[in-house]
Amino acid sequence: MTLKGKTALITGASSGIGKALAILLQEQQAEVIGLCRNTSQLPAGVTPLQGDLSQAGEIENAFQQVHSLDILINNAGRAHLSPLTTGDPAQWQEMWQINVHGLALCAQKSLSLFPETGGHILNISSMSGHRVPPSGGFYAATKFAVRAVTEALRAELKNAGNPTRVSSISPGFVDTPLLDIYFQGREEQLQKTRNTMQMLSPEHIAETALHILTAPPSVEINDVLIRSADQAV
Repeated sequence: MTLKGKTALITGASSGIGKALAILLQEQQAEVIGLCRNTSQLPAGVTPLQGDLSQAGEIENAFQQVHSLDILINNAGRAHLSPLTTGDPAQWQEMWQINVHGLALCAQKSLSLFPETGGHILNISSMSGHRVPPSGGFYAATKFAVRAVTEALRAELKNAGNPTRVSSISPGFVDTPLLDIYFQGREEQLQKTRNTMQMLSPEHIAETALHILTAPPSVEINDVLIRSADQAV
């Protein structure tokens, strides 16, 4: 299946995995729309769409500017090391709004823009949605929720006879700016991790996404768990 002529909207396309996705999909001759707060950092050729994924009103306004769509990639996310026992509830709220509520709302808004033959929704999740690491905290809770939202959406669409495919990718450590936020205050630990582990790159995740998006129409890849070969858990 080719992506030539397809229109893909990528949230959080200005850095990390989202940026790698935008570049790769353009190389596959897809039209790419980048929904993010900092549109000045989008790759060349990407159509900018301003919006804060933590604000429902901004998501709705952004989608009103899109007339048709074939692919939605919910990539935007926020990760704080915020334990249940001592974490900042404001950080919990930010992660929930972006990682879960914003993702679900973008998925809902995309459905009316897909063709009758269906579109494809791809959620960039995390291994933290499959197991809770020692420092998982509230972030892991949001990623378990993403896993549930993804499967609930897939089931609802199937029951409604909607041919739209729903997929997700659950990476382990990927070396992106998100890690700098997650390891804030633990910079020495982050450097040690980088020194001892060859982390996944954003390009690894983009290539995995391309495999999912170009699968034959009769194939729906639901979730891909992907880690660095050096990552133990």
